[in-house]
Amino acid sequence: MADRGCPLEAVPLPAEVRESLAELELELSEGDITQKGYEKKRAKLLARYIPLIQGVDPSLQAENRMPAPSQTTAAVPKQQKPRPTSSRDERFRSDVHTEAVQAALAKYKERKMPMPSKRRSVLVHSSVETYTPPDTSSASEDEGSLRRPGRLTSTPLQSHSNIEPWLDRVIQGSSTSSSASSTSSHPGGRPAAAPTAAATTLTGPAAHAHLDVHSAPPDVTTGLGELSHRERPQLASVRGVARGYSGSVLETAGGVPVNSRVSSKIQQLLNTLKRPKRPPLKEFFVDDFEELLEVQQPDPNQPKPEGSQMVVLRGEPLAVGVPWPPSLLAALQRWGTTQPKAPCLTALDTAGKAVYTLTYGKLWSRSLKLAYTLLNKLTSKNEPLLKPGDRVALVFPNSDPVMFMVAFYGCLLADLVPVPIEVPLTRKDAGSQQVGFLLGSCGVTLALTTDACQKGLPKAQTGEVATFKGWPPLSWLVIDGKHLTKPPKDWRPQTQDAGAGTAYIEYKTSKEGSTVGVTVSHASLLAQCQALTQACGYSEAETLTNVLDFKRDAGLWHGVLTSVMNRMHVISIPYALMKVNPLSWIQKVCSYKARAALVKSRDMHWSLLAQRGQRDVSLSSLRVLIVADGANPWSISSCDAFLNVFQSRGLRPEVICPCATSPEALTVAIRRPPDLGGPPPKKAVLSMNGLSFGVIRVDTEEKLSVLTVQDVGQVLPGADVCVVKVEGAPYLCKTDEVGELCVSSTTTGTAYYGLLGITKSVFETVPVTAGGMPVSDRPFTRTGLLGFIGPDNLVFVVGKLDGLMVVGVRRHSADDIVATALAVEPMKFVYRGRIAVFSVTVLHDDRIVLVAEQRPDASEEDSFQWMSRVLQAIDSIHQVGVYCLALVPANTLPKAPLGGIHISETKQRFLEGMLHPCNVLMCPHTCVTNLPKPRQKQPEVGPASMIVGNLVAGKRIAQASGRELAHLEDSDQARKFLFLPDVLQWRAHTTPDHPLFLLLNAKGSVTSTATCVQLHKKAERVAAALMEKARLGTGDHVALVYPPGVDLIAAFYGCLYCGCVPVTVRPPHPQNLTTTLPTVKMIVEVSKSACVLTTQAIMRLLKSKDAAAAVDIRTWPTILDTDDIPKKKVANIFRPPSPDVLAYLDFSVSTTGILAGVKMSHAATSALCRSIKLQCELYPSRQIAICLDPYCGLGFALWCLCSVYSGHQSVLVPPLELESNVSLWLSAVSQYKARVTFCSYSVMEMCTKGLGAQTGVLRVPPGVPLQAFLRWLRTAPPLLPQMKGVNLSCVRTCMVVAEERPRIALTQSFSKLFKDLGLPARAVSTTFGCRVNVAICLQGTAGPDPTTVYVDMRALRHDRVRLVERGSPHSLPLTESGKILPGVKVIIAHTETKGPLGDSHLGEIWVSSPHNATGYYTGYGEEALHADHFSARLSFGDTQTIWARTGYLGFLRRTELTDASGERHDALYVVGSLDETLELRGMRYHPIDIETSVVRAHRSIAECAVFTWTNLLVVVVELDGLERDALDLVALVTNVVLEEHHLVVGVVVIVDPGVIPINSRGEKQRMHLRDGFLADQLDPIYVAYNM
Repeated sequence: MADRGCPLEAVPLPAEVRESLAELELELSEGDITQKGYEKKRAKLLARYIPLIQGVDPSLQAENRMPAPSQTTAAVPKQQKPRPTSSRDERFRSDVHTEAVQAALAKYKERKMPMPSKRRSVLVHSSVETYTPPDTSSASEDEGSLRRPGRLTSTPLQSHSNIEPWLDRVIQGSSTSSSASSTSSHPGGRPAAAPTAAATTLTGPAAHAHLDVHSAPPDVTTGLGELSHRERPQLASVRGVARGYSGSVLETAGGVPVNSRVSSKIQQLLNTLKRPKRPPLKEFFVDDFEELLEVQQPDPNQPKPEGSQMVVLRGEPLAVGVPWPPSLLAALQRWGTTQPKAPCLTALDTAGKAVYTLTYGKLWSRSLKLAYTLLNKLTSKNEPLLKPGDRVALVFPNSDPVMFMVAFYGCLLADLVPVPIEVPLTRKDAGSQQVGFLLGSCGVTLALTTDACQKGLPKAQTGEVATFKGWPPLSWLVIDGKHLTKPPKDWRPQTQDAGAGTAYIEYKTSKEGSTVGVTVSHASLLAQCQALTQACGYSEAETLTNVLDFKRDAGLWHGVLTSVMNRMHVISIPYALMKVNPLSWIQKVCSYKARAALVKSRDMHWSLLAQRGQRDVSLSSLRVLIVADGANPWSISSCDAFLNVFQSRGLRPEVICPCATSPEALTVAIRRPPDLGGPPPKKAVLSMNGLSFGVIRVDTEEKLSVLTVQDVGQVLPGADVCVVKVEGAPYLCKTDEVGELCVSSTTTGTAYYGLLGITKSVFETVPVTAGGMPVSDRPFTRTGLLGFIGPDNLVFVVGKLDGLMVVGVRRHSADDIVATALAVEPMKFVYRGRIAVFSVTVLHDDRIVLVAEQRPDASEEDSFQWMSRVLQAIDSIHQVGVYCLALVPANTLPKAPLGGIHISETKQRFLEGMLHPCNVLMCPHTCVTNLPKPRQKQPEVGPASMIVGNLVAGKRIAQASGRELAHLEDSDQARKFLFLPDVLQWRAHTTPDHPLFLLLNAKGSVTSTATCVQLHKKAERVAAALMEKARLGTGDHVALVYPPGVDLIAAFYGCLYCGCVPVTVRPPHPQNLTTTLPTVKMIVEVSKSACVLTTQAIMRLLKSKDAAAAVDIRTWPTILDTDDIPKKKVANIFRPPSPDVLAYLDFSVSTTGILAGVKMSHAATSALCRSIKLQCELYPSRQIAICLDPYCGLGFALWCLCSVYSGHQSVLVPPLELESNVSLWLSAVSQYKARVTFCSYSVMEMCTKGLGAQTGVLRVPPGVPLQAFLRWLRTAPPLLPQMKGVNLSCVRTCMVVAEERPRIALTQSFSKLFKDLGLPARAVSTTFGCRVNVAICLQGTAGPDPTTVYVDMRALRHDRVRLVERGSPHSLPLTESGKILPGVKVIIAHTETKGPLGDSHLGEIWVSSPHNATGYYTGYGEEALHADHFSARLSFGDTQTIWARTGYLGFLRRTELTDASGERHDALYVVGSLDETLELRGMRYHPIDIETSVVRAHRSIAECAVFTWTNLLVVVVELDGLERDALDLVALVTNVVLEEHHLVVGVVVIVDPGVIPINSRGEKQRMHLRDGFLADQLDPIYVAYNM
C-alpha cells in the first residue's frame, strides 16, 4: 500500500486522474473488476506520468549515494595493510540492518493509528522500583541479520559448477561499503566499485511493477457515510435514551455523537483500515451453504527454483592410520592411569578465579567410585536399585562442571544412561512439566546432584526435595566424595566397546514445547569425537576455553567428550561469570594461552561492549574460535564486528569457525581452519522475498529486504549431506532451493527415546531423486536446519525448522523477524534479548505474534509508537503482517535455562490468556487474508414461483396454528366475558370473598391481598378520584407509576371503570434517578397521559430536587396519589360502545433501544386472557405463582388481567425482592403448591447462581463452564433456612416469559440443579411473544414436550436452516418456544419478497390472532409508517389473511409428535430478533452467537455484548478478575470470533462487571450500551482498536 502510495506522490497528478484512480480502487475492492483489468486500466491512466515517477524513495537515494565517497577512502589503507577494514566498526549495536529498517519506515507516511485507551489503574502495573532489570541475554540473541536498501534484480542460483563466480562477486562487492554487508572473514577480500546512485532510477514498466506490490482489498468501511437502516431501526417513536433524556445533545442527524473521544478514535481506526493490505480475493469455492476459506493460490510470478537436482555431498574420509582409542572410556582409563596429573578441567567462580582443577587421575578415580556406588550400594527391598542400561537424571548447576563430568563418566562406567537436565529452581519453572514427562517416559527413578545444589532445591514440608509438577517420584543421590564408597582394589567395571547401546540421552524442546530425548549410542559418541578431532585439528594436551553449557550440544561434545579423548585441558566459564564480566573468556584465553575457544555470537557481542578499556589482552594463541550458533542470522555481524576490533589484538581472521549443530544430527558442519585445508569463507546476500518462497536468489544489486548469511563450513569427515524438501516426501531439492539438511553418518543421534513413530521419520529418512530413486542405501537423519549447499561444497544455513512460520504460501523465519524488530529504535523502550516471535494458528493459517519486555520507564505513547513502527518495518521488509504485538512488564516472560526466552511457554501463556501484557496491538484486518468471500445475496424464489396447493418450492408451506377456539368454549361465556370491567363486577357480585391476589415481601410473608369485592371497591374509588379530582373524561390516558402490587391492579381497573386508558410505567429507581427518570418522563409524554396516578412516596420523588436535576419537573401532568382516597362509589361504570375500543397502552423499550407503545383493544384483551386460560387450564380453584415485572407484555397480562378473567388465585412475587432473598420465589411455589409458575430469565439466573450450592447438587451442569460454576459455588451465601423443606414436585409447568431465542444452557442447568428438590425434568419451558402479539407460544399444561433441534450456525448466517446431528461442528441447539396458543395462526414469510416459505426454512414469523395488538401508539400520528407491522399480506398464496409481522426470525418444523387433536405437531423455533441482527460481510449474524463464543474464550469473562458501529464489530467484555488480566482478553476475543464466525473484531472494550445494561426480562440492551460507548460513559478498563 505504502509502496504504491509513495511514488505517486512524487509527481502531482491532475485531480481528474486521482479521481479515476480512486474509482478504480473502489471497483477492485468491491470485486467489480479483476486484478488484471484493474492493472490494465491503471497503467493506461498513468501512462503519461510514469517516466516522471521514480521507483525509489528519495530517502533511499540518499542512502545509496553515500557509499561512493567512503569507497575511495576505504580503498587507500588496503594497499598498506592487507586486512579487510570496514567503516561499520560500530555495527554490532543493533543497527545491523537499521538502514534497511529506516528506509522501510521512511516509505510510510505517518499514518495516525488510534492509540488504545487504558484506565489509570491499569497503567500502574507496579512501581518502577520493584523492577529488576531483566536478564537481557537470549538464546535468540542479539544482532539483527544484515539487510540492505537496494534494488529489485535477482538472479537464480545455478548448479554447483557455475555458482562460484556470482557468489565471489557478491562477496567482493559486499565487503566494505557502509551500506554493504560486513567484512569478510578472510584476507582475500577486495572492494569493488559500488553502483552509482543514478542506476537506481526505475523507468517504464519496471517502475510500474514496483508501484503495485499490494492491491487494495474489499473496503471494510463501505457505507461509512450513511448509516444503513438495518443499523438503527427508527421506529415511529422516540428512542429510549436511558442515560439522561437530552436526546439532542447525544447525537447529530446522522446518529453520530458529536463530542465523543471514542467516535473520533473509531474514525481514525477506519482511516487506517481504508486500504488494508490484502491481496485481492482470488479463486473461491462458492457454495451456498459452506463459507469456505480462501485457498491461497500460488502467485504465477513467484520465484521458482531453476537449478539442476542436487547431488549428495560427501565429506572427507575419516583419517586412516590414526591410533583412535577403541572407546571413549578406554581413552579416559588410559589418561587416568598414565597421565594422572594432567589437568582435565578447571572450574571458575563468579569472580573469575580458578576454584578447582580436576586432573585426569582424579576424574578416573572419582568416576570409578561413583560407578561402584551406583551399582553396588544402592538397594531397594534388597534388590539393586539400578541395572545396566537404566536411565539416571543428572541435575547440576551451570557453575559446577567438575561434578557433572564425574557424574557423566561415572554413569558411563557403570553402563547407566545419563540424562542431563536443568536444575529446577521453582515448582513452576518454564517447561519443567515437559522435562518431568521426559524423565517419566525414560523411566528415571534416580537423580544425581551435588550437596550445594540439593540444598538449594525447593523442599516439601518433610524436608525432602519437593515433587515437581509432572515429574515422576525421584530418589536424590548427592555425589560429593564423602557420600561415595571406595571400590575394592580388584573391582573393575565391565569394559564396553563402542557398540550400538545408548551412551546418553540429550533432551530437546520442540517448537510446541514438548520435550523429547535424543539417544546417542556409544558408537556415535566415539565417531563424533573422532570427527570433531579431525575437523578442528585438536591435538593432545591443547587448552580449550568453553563458554557454552557443558550439559548439552556443542558444549558437551567439545568440552566434556572430545576433550577427554585428546587429553585436553578445558577452562569452563560459567554463565554467571559472563554476566558479571563479559570479557572473562578472552582474559582466560590470554592467560592460559588457549589454542581453542568455544563461544556463541552472544558472547562475542557482549565482549565487544565491554572491551573498551582493555588494552592488554591478546588472542594470538587462538588457533580455532568455534562459533556454535554460526547458523543464526545475526551471527555473521557478531563475527565481523569481533574481528574488526580484535584483529589488532592478534586475532587472525581464519581462526573464526562458525558451525551448525542440531540435537538429532549433533555437529552438521563446521568451518575448517585453512591450515587444515578448508576453502576460504563465503557470504551470500540473499533476497528475503526469494527465501520466503524457498528459493535462493542472490541480489546482484542491493535491495531493502536481503539476508546476509555466512557459510558454516564443510560437512564432518565421514558424513554425507543432502538437502530435501521441507514438506511431503523427502525429494532432493534443486541447487537453488532451500530445504532441510539431512546427514548420513555414524556420528548422529539414533532415536527419540521411546517414540518409534517420529524416530522413523526423522532418523531413518531415505531421500529420493525426482524420479523416486533412493539416493543411498544408508538412512539419513533430518537436522531441523534449513539451508543449501553453496560453492566449494560449503554449507549455508538460513533458518531452523522450529522457527519456521508458514503464512499463506510463504515461509518466514522467527529469528529474521526478531532481527528486524531489534533494528527499530531497539534500546529505548524494550529489552534487547527479551523478544519472542512465534506463530499461532487462527483460521487455518499461521499468524505471527511478537512479544517483548517493555522497560519500566517507557511511556504509553512511546511504546505505542515503537509498536506501530515495528509493524511497518516487518511489513515492508518481510511483506508479512504481524497479527499481534504485545509488550509485557520487565522480567515477566518465562526464562530458558541460560537466559533467553522460553518460546513455547510464552506461546502457551499467550493462548491461555496468562501473559498479562501491559500493551497490545492486534492487526487482524491486515493479516487475515483467507476469510470467506463476502456473501452476494442471490435472488430467492420470488412471487412467480409455482405454488401448488399448500406446497411452495416443493415443500409444505410453513404454517401452523393453535387449537380452534370455537371447539373449546361456548360462545355465550366468551360474549359475557368480552369486557374485563364487566367480569370483575360479575365476580364481585357472585363470589365476593374469593381471593384473587396475594403479594409477598422479601421475608415471604403476605403484605397485601385482594378478594374480588375488595378489588372492585378499590377500583371504584380510583375511578371516582379520576373523574372528580383530575376531571378526566372518557378516552383520556392515565400513567400508572406504581411499585409491583395490588395498588397497581386496582388503579388499572379504576381507569377502565371510568373509560380512561391506563399506561403502566415502571417507577424510577430512587438511587439512580438520572438514568431511570427520563424514561418515565418520556413514556408519560409520548403516551400523552393527562394524569399520573401513583403512591405518596413516588409522588414526592417525582417532584424532588434530585428529579429536577434529571428532568423538567414543571411539565408533569396532574399527579394524584391513591394512598388515601375517600371511599366513593361510581354512579355508573363505563361500558365501551364496541369491543374494538382501546382498553390500555402497553409501552416498553426494546433491546434495540426503541421505545414502542402498542394499542390493546377490549376484544384483544379478553381474547388474550381466554387463550392463556385454555392453554394453562386456569380455573378459580387453581393457584399460580408469578415472579415477573408487571409493566408490559405478558408479564403485565399475567399479573393484572388473567386472574380477573379466569378467577384463579395469583401469588405475586416482585422480582426485586429476590435480591435480598434468592429463595423467595421457589419457596412460594412450594408453599402454595403452585402447579403453574412464571418467571423471567433474570430470575432464573439469580436462582441458579444464588442457590446452586444449596440444593446439594454439586455436579456441573452442561453448557456452564466449570470455572464459572465453581465461582458461583464460592460466592453462594451459606445455606438458607428457607430452602429447607422446599418441595417443587407440585410444579406441572414453569414457564420463562421471554421475547428472545430460548436460553437452553440456562434452562437446562436450572432443571438439573433443582431436580433434587423434586422439580420434574420436563417442567421448564419458555414462552414467546413480542410487541405485535404479547403471547404467541406458551407451553401450558398439556401437549407434547418441547423438542430441540441442532442447526448449522454457518447456514443461519445465510438465512438458511440446515439440521445437523448433535455435537457436529458449528452446531447450535434451538429449542421450541412452547406451544402455539389457541386461536393463533403462524406462518413463516420471506423477509424481502414477503412470500410464504416452506417447512424448515428461515424467515420472519408472522402471526394472525384475535389478540394481536391493533397498532403502534405514538404521539406523532406516524402510525401509518408501520401499518404493515400489523396488517401485512403475503405477496402470493393466501393473500387475504391479515397478518402481524413479529420482527423475529424463526422456522416451523413438523415433528413426529402428535398434539391433543391427534394431528402431527408443528414446532416453532425462534432464532432471534431481526432488529438485533448484525449485517456483516453480506451475512446475518445474531449477537447472542458471537457473545456465547466470547464468554467461552476465557474464565475471566463474566458477560459480553456485541454491536456494530460503521461496519466495525465492537465487542464489550465484562472482566471478572484482576485488571492486569484485562489485556489478555484482547487476543483471545479476536481469535475466537475469527475462528468461529469468520469476523474480524474492530474494537475490544473491557469493562467492569455489571456495565452491560439489561432490562427486566434479563435481555441485554445493546443499543444503550452502544450509546454509552460512543458517548464515552462506560469508564472502560481498556479499549483496544484492532488495526
